[in-house]
Amino acid sequence: MVLVSCFGQGGRLSEAERSAFGEYVNQLDSSLTGVWFDRMGVSADADSVLTYLRREVPRNGLDTTAFFLPEIASDLAIVHQLAFDSVGVSINEVLPRLDAHLTKAYVRYVTGQRYGFMKPRVFNRMDPKIGNPDIFARVFDYDPALPDTTEACKKMKESDRVAYLVSSAPQTYIYKALINEMDKTTDAEKRQQLAVNMERCRWQITHPEANQRQILVNIPSQQLWAVCADSVLDMRICCGAVPTKTPLLHSAISYMQINPEWVIPYNIVKTEVVQHAGDSAYFARNRYSIIDKESTDTLNVSSVDANALLSGRLRISQKGGVGNSLGRIVFRFPNDFSIYLHDTNNHAAFQRERRTLSHGCVRVQKPFELACFLLAGVDEWTLESIRISMDIPPVTNRGREWLSKHADASRPYRLIGYHGVKPNVPLYILYYTAFPNPKTGAIDYCPDLYGFDKVISKELKWISEGSSSR
Repeated sequence: MVLVSCFGQGGRLSEAERSAFGEYVNQLDSSLTGVWFDRMGVSADADSVLTYLRREVPRNGLDTTAFFLPEIASDLAIVHQLAFDSVGVSINEVLPRLDAHLTKAYVRYVTGQRYGFMKPRVFNRMDPKIGNPDIFARVFDYDPALPDTTEACKKMKESDRVAYLVSSAPQTYIYKALINEMDKTTDAEKRQQLAVNMERCRWQITHPEANQRQILVNIPSQQLWAVCADSVLDMRICCGAVPTKTPLLHSAISYMQINPEWVIPYNIVKTEVVQHAGDSAYFARNRYSIIDKESTDTLNVSSVDANALLSGRLRISQKGGVGNSLGRIVFRFPNDFSIYLHDTNNHAAFQRERRTLSHGCVRVQKPFELACFLLAGVDEWTLESIRISMDIPPVTNRGREWLSKHADASRPYRLIGYHGVKPNVPLYILYYTAFPNPKTGAIDYCPDLYGFDKVISKELKWISEGSSSR
């Protein structure tokens, strides 16, 4: 059977063909060994690998020459046709070269598909921190495994190596949607954009799963989707400005606060608030208070200078309620960046085409609807209490009666200030410029707001379809 594979044909071989093959085998250096050939000929797996890579490499927007496919095809043709003499090469030259190219192609493709063809840690070396240019801001909150060729080299020598090659393709639903889109288009620009986003699917990080109850925030789309089995809630978002990018991460929403106090992060104090030290009008206009962390005393603004604001001993906060920068509700999840999803006191911003304007947090267009999604199954009075506390008109008789009885109470109404989310709902903050819209299923093409696509394109230039850099 192996001998038949050398001739690339089915059926019975003639004596002349057997004799011709034997003559070339007799010329084979006995010291030569290979993964893809032996003295009986080239393994049929070599043709299987070539066939598979010829189809899948372009489907992934990758360059066939980066996987030596023209060289492999040429050398396999020489072997199949026993054309050594006609092209002026010896079997001792062709088989080792073929073996080396097949090995490199196999290991490179398998490893790339399983780990990615670039190292995404590069994103954490892009942006110097504001006010501290010697330190880079972390915007990719993952520590993905680095490419490891060990397993690919091991599997290449085993009997199921072709099956292992095929199984190397990412299994995320996003990858499958993108490669299906790649099959439909010949537009070079779209193919490049799809290829860049398919690379994101290869990284060994936690990816969203299909049919999972989850929150998806895609920065380039400037959209949020709350997904469950039978419905999708979608809304616009405002996200981090380019200098203060929203980090990419995976977490889970654990609780929400209604009418939250906003404790101003130190980096905002350092870059925006400190210049107004001692300005009572500024602090009053923004409803900011200065509180001593140790004594919890509220300090007189005029007595606190810039050095004291930056000392770390004080907390600057904004009272909850109307006008608060967090709006009327905030959704919390564990992370190392002090970011969260929240309402806003500036709803006009959602009408902008480009909504990259925050310090990193994500502002949501439909905060009450998002709260309802997260609290699926709670009683109606809990939802009504949140409505009233957020100054949303009640929809039940009980709510209207409560509001009538307490019309003279101080605002904001504090019927409810905290509610846990049980079970916690997975949250993914993503960056895909080609993304399967969870509501429509169609691929949405989005602008590269943070320039991440350019970074990936540069890193993949050596292997990208149509690249002139080899």
